Amino acid sequence: MDKNWSEKNKEIQKLLSKKATFKDAVEKLVSFRVEMFDQITHIVRNYPDDAFYQMPFAGVKGLHNSTLAFSIWHTFRIEDIVVHEMIIGDTQIFFTDGFQKSIRSPIITTANELSDSETVEFSKQLDIKELYHYAQKVMESTNLILRNLEYPDLKRKFGNEMIEKLQATGCVSDDKEASWLIEYWCGKNVCGLIKMPLSRHWIMHIEAMRRIIKKLEKN
Repeated sequence: MDKNWSEKNKEIQKLLSKKATFKDAVEKLVSFRVEMFDQITHIVRNYPDDAFYQMPFAGVKGLHNSTLAFSIWHTFRIEDIVVHEMIIGDTQIFFTDGFQKSIRSPIITTANELSDSETVEFSKQLDIKELYHYAQKVMESTNLILRNLEYPDLKRKFGNEMIEKLQATGCVSDDKEASWLIEYWCGKNVCGLIKMPLSRHWIMHIEAMRRIIKKLEKN
């Protein structure tokens, strides 16, 4: 993990755990998310569409065994689901703003279930500029929601009703490569969701994107 990002993440997670420093933690996290999103912006603005469906690490173990398009899609579908279905209980941005049509996606899931070849074919179908627009809107929505949370909200947990709700949305495939996500999310409280899908998950996938870019440039 990027040493600078790792240290920022550790500091934020430590501050989140205390009522006196919670609001400071949120501001630092929002700032950190904007900084990380700048990396995605740079990639989208500076690389051609065909770079987004290349898989230079096909067959290897790790998050870099994917495509740039998958990394963006997967990161922000998960965030949209977790924030809007679980944390605040409204409708996902993906649906309210009609992004399935504009992105030209054949699926609504997190894409965990896709094989390598399916991931490449899926990535080829996506409108990258619209995918970026979706990611940006999800980020901005989440940042606003984070700023509106109060410290007691962090302890809120999720039970069987939430598991059933998420299963009913169809946004997580029932394939074994994906279905575990629902119980994983519902095993966390709001604080746990902030610490993983809304922060560390970003670091992992953006670093994977940077590895993919380096490999593509080398090739």
